[in-house]
Amino acid sequence: MASLKKEVIQQLANFGQLGMTFAVCIFIGFGAGYLIDEKVLSGRWSPLFMFIGLAFGIAAGYRVLFGVLQRSKNASTDGRP
Repeated sequence: MASLKKEVIQQLANFGQLGMTFAVCIFIGFGAGYLIDEKVLSGRWSPLFMFIGLAFGIAAGYRVLFGVLQRSKNASTDGRP
């Protein structure tokens, strides 16, 4: 029973970390795009780099997601938890 409880907590921690990482990637991309729009371009092309940064943030989040899934798949085929 204790081993099952430990495994459930471990899985919840992994999913929580994955969700946080995904959100942070999106916010960093969005923030960088916003800063480029407002500080460098003085708001002339206001939403352009915000959307580009958002797209890069989403792509980075998916890259992290696929990396975690790949490691999980490799660990399960190796027989490790």
